[in-house]
Amino acid sequence: YMGLTITVTAAKQKISKKNEDPSDLDKKIAQYILDLEAQQKEFKADLRDLQIVYAKEITVKDHKKAIIIFVPYVQHAKFQKIQRRLVQELEKKLSQQHVVFVATRTILTPSFNRKRGNQSRPRSRTLTNVHAAILRDVVYPTQIVGMRTRYNQDGQRLLKVELDPKDASNFRQQA
Repeated sequence: YMGLTITVTAAKQKISKKNEDPSDLDKKIAQYILDLEAQQKEFKADLRDLQIVYAKEITVKDHKKAIIIFVPYVQHAKFQKIQRRLVQELEKKLSQQHVVFVATRTILTPSFNRKRGNQSRPRSRTLTNVHAAILRDVVYPTQIVGMRTRYNQDGQRLLKVELDPKDASNFRQQA
């Protein structure tokens, strides 16, 4: 009983303080990351300071499940350094579900004004830039080399994304 309490508390340290009420999935992912940190020496130094904000399970094509793990924006670069190995280990533990790391970003309204002065909102906080950054996060090991927006007759938009051909073989398994 005492050992279970310690692991739940330790796993909670891997969840950002922004998430006051973590779900079962959040706790499970945090526990897996904590286990990887404890069991594998190559991850120990890299995972020590890293946290997740929350995790979300979505259904993708053909009723397959994928897990999106949201991480703090300031720690996203550190996650990207170990993302390939971390995704492989988490996919093993999560019964071959796809795992994607996405940074939490803020979208500010067009009417946003700072308290002091008349600074306008930064370009990185616009809806378009945030969505483009999330798309880059989703396809991370691969680079986006082109994007086309196709408009249908009924007004529906389809975004076609071209990925770097040299990484195509790695990404086909995920897509």
